[in-house]
Amino acid sequence: MSNIARQRDLTQGPVAKTLFLFALPSLGVNILQSMNGSVNAVFVGRFLGERALAATANANLILFLLYSTMFGFAMATTILIGQAMGRRDIADVRRTLGAAVGLFCCLGIACAALGWIFAPHLLHLLATPATAFPLALTYLRVIFLGMPFAFLGVLLSSAMRGVGDAVTPLWNTILTVGLDAGLNPILILGLGAIPAMGIAGSALATLLATLISLTVLVWQIYRRDIVIRLKGAELRWLRPSRKPVGVILRKGMPMGLSMIVMSLSSLVMIGLINREGVDMAAAYGVMTQLWSYAQMPAIAVGSAVSAMAAQNIGAGNWSRLNHVAWAGIGINVAMSATLLGLITLAVHPLTGVFLPTGSPAIALAAHINLMIGWTFVLMGISMVVGSVVRANGAVIIPFIILVLSAVVMRFVIGFSLYPHWGADAIWAAFAASALTSAILSLAYYLHGGWRHSRMVAG
Repeated sequence: MSNIARQRDLTQGPVAKTLFLFALPSLGVNILQSMNGSVNAVFVGRFLGERALAATANANLILFLLYSTMFGFAMATTILIGQAMGRRDIADVRRTLGAAVGLFCCLGIACAALGWIFAPHLLHLLATPATAFPLALTYLRVIFLGMPFAFLGVLLSSAMRGVGDAVTPLWNTILTVGLDAGLNPILILGLGAIPAMGIAGSALATLLATLISLTVLVWQIYRRDIVIRLKGAELRWLRPSRKPVGVILRKGMPMGLSMIVMSLSSLVMIGLINREGVDMAAAYGVMTQLWSYAQMPAIAVGSAVSAMAAQNIGAGNWSRLNHVAWAGIGINVAMSATLLGLITLAVHPLTGVFLPTGSPAIALAAHINLMIGWTFVLMGISMVVGSVVRANGAVIIPFIILVLSAVVMRFVIGFSLYPHWGADAIWAAFAASALTSAILSLAYYLHGGWRHSRMVAG
């Protein structure tokens, strides 16, 4: 069987069915990663207490910024590989992957070294509480040591989706989560000859799980002769060359910044929410936990659409690309609306899992959900449409749309109306932001010049 035949061909077959089946493994990855974070937090909180949990929370804020940037570069690589796969240019697939591996290795090693040195300064910038500082420093430094392995794992999983394989990354995530969950209690508390390491044990569990799963992933790539593998003379492509690396950096940076801008915007709005008191803050916090699951279909479908659109652009199937976009929108709306409907119907018992019986925050959470829960459907539409246009290298206009909707629109409405409407001004700001993003994204998709953009690595 040829290398191409081993991968899912996203340029053939019924669009909606192919896209749905391709998105399902990515949805599984998102769910597992969220569960893994929750399980790790439970281990740290139960075994080591509040200070340790606060320490990991502060350290994870720093790690999120790094992963957001790497995510943008990984998505750019996925798109380049997807386009090359659509053209059936296997040499370009491997050349792009080689350059990306070299780049990610350099970035990972640099992050590990600089992170170890400057971890105390980063934690001071976050105003980490003094009682949690030593624990946060220990945890963060061990996690930084694993950055080269973590970055390569993200890259290879993204590259495999680019060539049409979403199942292997799912199995690899299952392995990572299983190892992390199994090693956490052993390394935190100790077992037999293994000493109790406390919070360093939790970080070491994550590092070991990442390293082992990366090793297994590389072994799978070569055992199955997956198209992204490099052999012989192809290994020279591991040396980063200017052109592909330049494209990855130039196109990936706006995608990584998009995640950072969204997070910073949400943090500012949380400042407004906190003014409404602890019950409102608790209600919003609980709803964000529930909404995180409603957002997962959009993230999974957006990732699948990105790879599928890239392959079809590479193959020159522009008429099929339009079907990919609308199928992605339809699948996302159906899945997100169903989950949000279930959350709305069961909002009182669901929030009751997190809050004490009779808490006033339960009624507030139900109100917040009615006000802005539906906006996650609009946000999913924006994500899918943005994935299509970015697959052709158009990254600047989607970033500008994000800034206009998530920063300008959200802040103007939220802060100007807050003195008059109170908390409802905050929810109006979120709704206006989602509506603006969906309208501008669809307008750019239908009438913008993104089809004339190009994203070529070599």
